[in-house]
Amino acid sequence: MSTGAAQADSATNGLARRPFAWTFTTPLYVGSSLNPINSSIIATALVPIAAELHVSVGATAVLVSSLYLASAVAQPTAGKLAEVLGPRRIFLYGVVLVLLGGLVGGLGQNLAMLTVARVLVGIGTSAAFPCAMVLIRRRAEEAGLDAPPGGVLGGIAIAGMATAAVGPPIGGLLVGAAGWRWAFLINIPVTAIAMAMALRWLPKDPVPDHGHSGFRKVADRIDLPGILGFAGSMTALVIFLMSLPHVEWIALAVFVLAAVPTVMWELRKTAPFFDFRGLAANGALARTYLRQALTLLGVYSVMYGMTQWMEAAHGFSTVGAGLLLLPMGAVSALLSRPLARRNLVRGPLIASAVTMLLGSVGIMLLTSHSPAIAIVLVSLIFGITSASTTVGNQTALYLAAPPDQIGTASGLFRTFGYLGTITSAVIGSIVFRDGVSDHGLHTLGIVLVAAGLAVLLLTVLDRRLMNRDPNRQADTPDASQNPKTPHQGESSVSNPTRPSITPERTALLAMDFQNGIVPLAPDADALVERVKGAIADVRAAGGTIGYVRVAFTENDWAAVPETNKAFTAVAAGKMLHHEDTATQIDERIAPEHGDIVVRKIRYGSASTTDLHQQLTDRGIDTLVLAGISTSGVVLSTLMDAADRDYRVYVLSDGVADPDPRTHQVLVDNVFPSRAHVIDTTGLRGLLGSA
Repeated sequence: MSTGAAQADSATNGLARRPFAWTFTTPLYVGSSLNPINSSIIATALVPIAAELHVSVGATAVLVSSLYLASAVAQPTAGKLAEVLGPRRIFLYGVVLVLLGGLVGGLGQNLAMLTVARVLVGIGTSAAFPCAMVLIRRRAEEAGLDAPPGGVLGGIAIAGMATAAVGPPIGGLLVGAAGWRWAFLINIPVTAIAMAMALRWLPKDPVPDHGHSGFRKVADRIDLPGILGFAGSMTALVIFLMSLPHVEWIALAVFVLAAVPTVMWELRKTAPFFDFRGLAANGALARTYLRQALTLLGVYSVMYGMTQWMEAAHGFSTVGAGLLLLPMGAVSALLSRPLARRNLVRGPLIASAVTMLLGSVGIMLLTSHSPAIAIVLVSLIFGITSASTTVGNQTALYLAAPPDQIGTASGLFRTFGYLGTITSAVIGSIVFRDGVSDHGLHTLGIVLVAAGLAVLLLTVLDRRLMNRDPNRQADTPDASQNPKTPHQGESSVSNPTRPSITPERTALLAMDFQNGIVPLAPDADALVERVKGAIADVRAAGGTIGYVRVAFTENDWAAVPETNKAFTAVAAGKMLHHEDTATQIDERIAPEHGDIVVRKIRYGSASTTDLHQQLTDRGIDTLVLAGISTSGVVLSTLMDAADRDYRVYVLSDGVADPDPRTHQVLVDNVFPSRAHVIDTTGLRGLLGSA
């Protein structure tokens, strides 16, 4: 295919020209600001709430912890729902819950009603970030972009950090001018704006397949038992952590009793809510979660612990302490966007670890007689930490998470962040248990040095981050063709575009998905489910489905010459008889009327069949390949199809090989020079934009 033709195809795709217009990103930014602003704005309202409701100020702490707890549980749940039911739909449901929480809180007459309001707000605001990540990922796939859209991810980061930074000042103005109820009522106008923009500008979700509708079907697809088990486990764990240094044995027991059966259930589930096996295999994602938790432990220890120390030991007023930490939020917001635009991972993460270490050492050197400028300097250093860790880990998450699980992964990313935040409060209560003092602050500094060293080791020893692109699926055969090749050691990716798909001229080939071969593939059940979904997407778009199976008759065995190394053994062993159960197509993806079905006796799908003629008769010029194995039928069919001038796509998560290393080499290094390597989510996006 000529360069001119490729450019013409790309030019016809309007989405590729401006995939992330402001109309698409603005509702995502507004939605992403809801959780941090509700997390921070309540701080200024706790004392007035306690006074009007005649409760202690300590009792109002439940309004802070309830939102954190609800968010820690709801974030990955919302992500899973977004993957299954549609991100726009879940985003809107979340906005409605925030609106309801604002009304309940604004009209609340007791602490119980306010707590319910905060739980509603926590659950509702939790939908925004994972839904935004699903929408961004799908939009990038539709536009044919392999790279994370750095400016957009940077905007999401800024929306979170900037609103968290301005939350207390805004809260102070609102509460001072109109009363504490406006800490809740402010959600009403903001959610109204967010809902209007989402309804107007966010792309509609596909109409749900009737075969997957109904409560039981949806519950199975989202793994409802897994979600409930996770919710129970996480709730007990958070309550246990919040109770420290006092040990809440009941919460610990509930955690164990809920976690053990949940883990056992998830390990048996084909498509689990919390994919323990996948996380164990995906070290890059696991390290991203851990880095985020440890770094936010440091950042929030400064926000909470140093604030207590400044007021109780140094003698600053509440306003003065807040002003001294304000530069931290400002630096975070200012640095986020330029860092995110470059799509760097390793550099920002190293900067995050190093500045966390420097800031932690600075904390160890502070005393109650230190000048204000020294405190500001420490807060500025942690501002760099906050910006670089948010940007670096957010991009690492985008790269490491499986595309079809980006919503759940994004939610878990936030959950681990909340665990770090909660742990920071626990550490603060432990080091200051005998009173707020310089000694307690220095102990906090030592703890943060240890956490910073752990973050640094998790970064510099991560071999995935040493590569130029840890998760690349490129269309260009030579990276040097990209004029924006990053510096050595940085993690970044290029932005090649793919030609659009015309469904009527496209065929998805499901190759060798037969009973005797499917079990040879790693994680075979999940593979078949992904291919089943891809088949449904192509059918719905009006494309063609072709099935290829390898099977022999007695005459076929007799005709295999001795020169054929691979199939001489098949013939000698009388294997793969065409009537055997082992050669029949897996019933989970069984052919339907009108599909193409061919039987082959060699590796390639067209080498010993009339497949090419059938495709030509239907006007097919584009092939999407899924099959087992990557080094067998997929490789042979791709080479033959490329030589016949088909436009070829290979589904990276729809092909598999008994040898994972061979599979990876082919997908990463061989296929991109002859085909467009995408995944099933990317295929859905290309079909949807056709």
